Amino acid sequence: MDHNAINAVFKPKLSKMETKADISARVAREIMDTEVARRNAKTARLKAARLEKEAEAVATEADTVTVANRKKAPRKS
Repeated sequence: MDHNAINAVFKPKLSKMETKADISARVAREIMDTEVARRNAKTARLKAARLEKEAEAVATEADTVTVANRKKAPRKS
C-alpha cells in the first residue's frame, strides 16, 4: 500500500512537543486572522467615511460656486 494513503487514514500520533507546537501555531494563526479582519473592517469603515466626506465637500463646493456665479452675473437692463 501507498505510505501516504495509510497516513491519510491512520494519522501518526504526534509527540507532546509537536502537539504543543500545533496548538501554538493554530492559536497564533487565529489571533492574526482576527487582527487582519479587524484591520480590514476598520479600513473599509474609514474609506466609506472619507468618500462620504469628499462627496459632501464636492456638493458644498458646487453650491458655493453656483451662488458665487449668481452674484457675479451682470444684470441685463
